[in-house]
Amino acid sequence: MSVARAESPEVSRAGAVTGGAGAPRIAFIDNLRWSMILLVVSMHAADTYSPFGNWYYGDKAATGRMAAMAFGTYQVFLQAFFMSLLFAVSGYFARASLLRKGRALFLRDRFLRLGVPVVLYMLLIGPVTQFYVAHSWHPPGGTPFWAEWWRHIVDGEVFSESGPLWFCVALLGFCLVYAGIGAARPARIDGKAGKPPSFVALLGFIAALAAATFAIRLAIPEGRAILNLELGDFGQYVLMFAAGIAAHRGGWVARWPSAAGRYWLAAGVVLGLAGWVLIVALGGALDGRFDAYAGGWHWPAAAKALWESFVCVALSLGLLTVYRDRLNVSNPLFAFLSANAFAVYVFHPPILIAVTRLISHWPAPVGSKFLAAWALAIVGSYLFAALVARRMPALRAVL
Repeated sequence: MSVARAESPEVSRAGAVTGGAGAPRIAFIDNLRWSMILLVVSMHAADTYSPFGNWYYGDKAATGRMAAMAFGTYQVFLQAFFMSLLFAVSGYFARASLLRKGRALFLRDRFLRLGVPVVLYMLLIGPVTQFYVAHSWHPPGGTPFWAEWWRHIVDGEVFSESGPLWFCVALLGFCLVYAGIGAARPARIDGKAGKPPSFVALLGFIAALAAATFAIRLAIPEGRAILNLELGDFGQYVLMFAAGIAAHRGGWVARWPSAAGRYWLAAGVVLGLAGWVLIVALGGALDGRFDAYAGGWHWPAAAKALWESFVCVALSLGLLTVYRDRLNVSNPLFAFLSANAFAVYVFHPPILIAVTRLISHWPAPVGSKFLAAWALAIVGSYLFAALVARRMPALRAVL
């Protein structure tokens, strides 16, 4: 997420916002990044009240059947595209950064910007969140925090406790692999490789995403985490990261037709919603049969993999186009939201959990509690990011 710094000359022709020293920033990419991070906070707020998903703290007692269906639909749409879109953007700027900095400086920067926040979360933010805020650690009565923290370290649990920063762990791994491959090839800052992918090529990419997702989930079902990495989704993540690299090489972002982007966005919403209704209605979800969707030789697993892949590509293309055409602007509010977005991503879990615990006895519909928790967590996280986290000298360089 911290990699959404604009460094590419061909995109700057679509309207870069030049900051101070260094490479120009691309306003619409900055705006897209903070928008996706707001959706990350919304996903975790939904996890609090929804029967689906996994989060430190849950308040699910008042979540009825209709609310559960609404949450499930919202969550599955987000899951289908928003993290993959961030991986694609990261791949785009990984190539730009590698070509500009060279392998050694690129890797040093990635370890600093991605690795340090992960270690901070594993060793401090996560344990404090679990022990003091979520109360999701259950040590014997009277066990002090530091004793439980040390047990957390020595038994290896720390390596599975990256929380939302699993994204940074995965992205760092992708960057390490790409640096090894990319640095071995001749450096090219081209942006002249030709037209954007055709409709047929995009359909082929969707099929490749679906095949990779289905194949991985034969062995590792969706939702099963290894060291906090849900590998059942990684076929999509790897290919979208690679697509971002290809987009930089071909200069596709600036050249992508506006009308085509709008059509893909509309198709992602309309056909995506219709397809999801059919998959849910015919696959057994309404009767509480969910296992066949997670993986294995079941048609719901294949249908869901194809649906996710279509929604991922359609919404990613559509949102990139709309943001490029309509939100390629900067103003004080957008600059504030962008500058603090990564710090919000890192620090929002304890703030969101504190908010949801605070309103847990509020006698309001669960949808209202979700919206209130989301809004309050965003405000609280941004205030903490701007007034505390990013004012700390030790953190300023990585946030």
